[in-house]
Amino acid sequence: MADSRTQSRPLYLGPRLRRLRRELGLTQQAMADDLEISPSYVALLERNQRPLTADMLVRLARTYRLDIGDLASEDGEDYARRLAGVLRDPIFDDIDLPALEISDLAMSFPGVSEALLRLHGAYTREQQALAEQRSAGAGAQENEPVREAQRFLAARRNYFHPLDTKAEELAVAIEQAGGAQAWLAAREVRLRYLPPEVMMGALRRFDRHNQQLLIDDTLDAPSRAFQVATHIAHTALRAEIKAILRAETFASAMTATLVQRALAAYGAAATLMPYGRFARAAQQRGYDLEALGGLFGASFEQVAHRLTTLQRPGEERVPFFFLRLDEAGNVSKRLDGAGFPFAGHGGGCPLWSVHQVFRRPREIHAQWLELPDGQRFFSIARTVTSGGSHFASARITRAVALGCAAEEAHKLVYARGVRSEDAVATPIGVTCRLCHRPECAARSVPPIGRAVMSDDYRRGVQPYTFTDE
Repeated sequence: MADSRTQSRPLYLGPRLRRLRRELGLTQQAMADDLEISPSYVALLERNQRPLTADMLVRLARTYRLDIGDLASEDGEDYARRLAGVLRDPIFDDIDLPALEISDLAMSFPGVSEALLRLHGAYTREQQALAEQRSAGAGAQENEPVREAQRFLAARRNYFHPLDTKAEELAVAIEQAGGAQAWLAAREVRLRYLPPEVMMGALRRFDRHNQQLLIDDTLDAPSRAFQVATHIAHTALRAEIKAILRAETFASAMTATLVQRALAAYGAAATLMPYGRFARAAQQRGYDLEALGGLFGASFEQVAHRLTTLQRPGEERVPFFFLRLDEAGNVSKRLDGAGFPFAGHGGGCPLWSVHQVFRRPREIHAQWLELPDGQRFFSIARTVTSGGSHFASARITRAVALGCAAEEAHKLVYARGVRSEDAVATPIGVTCRLCHRPECAARSVPPIGRAVMSDDYRRGVQPYTFTDE
């Protein structure tokens, strides 16, 4: 039976009412006229200084043709869940925080709730930065160009409008010419596929003297196509790439080189998977990576990478984050368009399936994730391979993960039929040094700022027992 206090709790929907008014393009006076109340009363409702009565709720629904259930469902439940997660942080351990008080705060004061969540997020980021400084050690300076390039891409959500639109035009021109080989031939460039011993360790080489584009003939079809498209991007999209680079000041020439490589790869993918066609197909196919790979002649990793770029204004699709790592846990590529807090240094959480897919190669693993602050995500992970195209070539196996916010997961075939609020999520952390979950048996090191307790008389299941402060 529900608590009587919960049943009689007044309904405060100030922020939601304010958003509704702004979405409708109304002033407080106009809304007051519509609802036959005073503008000052609208202001009081929006500031949560008056509860929304049942009569007023019905008036809103009738006047603006809204569903009462949707209107009254405010973000309070989500705030309550996220606040409960944040308040499990050990820094709050000595405070009595009943669930009902947390719920009251979330329901009645969503603005304060949001402020607390942001404050804890800032605190967590500071902790992460401190942990990264400690774990980076002497190698931090050496890896700074890589991190700077990653920050550059993340700041733009891995979308470059001039480059993407030009690549879409280029794709049409290549198709009209009869394919990449014919398009290159029209520009007096001969495309040749040669054996590895002739290529001398190169997958792609442009022989400028003889105007020949040479490609390793042992590559599979998607890799061949991508190498050809990368050459085309370096030439036909040179002006767009240079313009993006000129508009930015990098700390080193190495960073600029890494960004240029990333932009050329971006242009290649945008040429092979033109935005309009690819975005429509992604939505229609429920972001089925293997189906999209078949449609566009691309590999699983190429499709996953391209999905992170679908942020064209007015034509946005699901925002994704992407991670690629090897069996030792070394991250070789990461892209973030979904706000996932990647660890800057050190390993990630071993409970995330991206670290476990090596046991069952090429099988897609779907997983719901929940961070300590209550943020929830949905990810799929699978192994991919490179190399090994001929006897003397080493085959490299890596794992890739593609993920999105939990509330977007219903758009993916991999989460079809499961509501995000009903899904059982795996509790993970960004990295062990930043995760304060005391019950984790997979922990490798204690969290930063926490002292390890002696186990002279008791040894728990977890590798470390640490203090609350």
